[in-house]
Amino acid sequence: MNKVDKTTLNGEIEINAPIEKVWALWTTPEDIKQWNTPNTDWHTTKVENDLRPGGAFLFAMALKDGSLNFDFTGVYDDVKTNELISYTLNDGRKSTITFTSGNPVILAESFEADNTQPIAMQKEFCQAVLDGFKKYVEG
Repeated sequence: MNKVDKTTLNGEIEINAPIEKVWALWTTPEDIKQWNTPNTDWHTTKVENDLRPGGAFLFAMALKDGSLNFDFTGVYDDVKTNELISYTLNDGRKSTITFTSGNPVILAESFEADNTQPIAMQKEFCQAVLDGFKKYVEG
């Protein structure tokens, strides 16, 4: 079997809100359904979130016109309230999200890219979701 080099992508936002609010809105299923989209063409139709090490998550995302949908699924590896979430997707890729307390709060995401999709598209998608989360929290 050939070893495939893994590309790591990063996204970051600064949020003007208390760390407790940022954490709560990032992790609560009802809120995730509101902000987890890269633009208004998408929506998150279902969220299951067992936020603990070994707990599973599922975010069902779809284009509103019905032309494309996918399930974003995995298992949490580490969860430290108001600090860190790391997980492994069902395809084996890893991701880490850090929450740095301060004014503003810094939320940074680092994830292994899907080698079957264009890198630029994945980075843009991730950053758009993060930017939408910032608007949701601050709005």
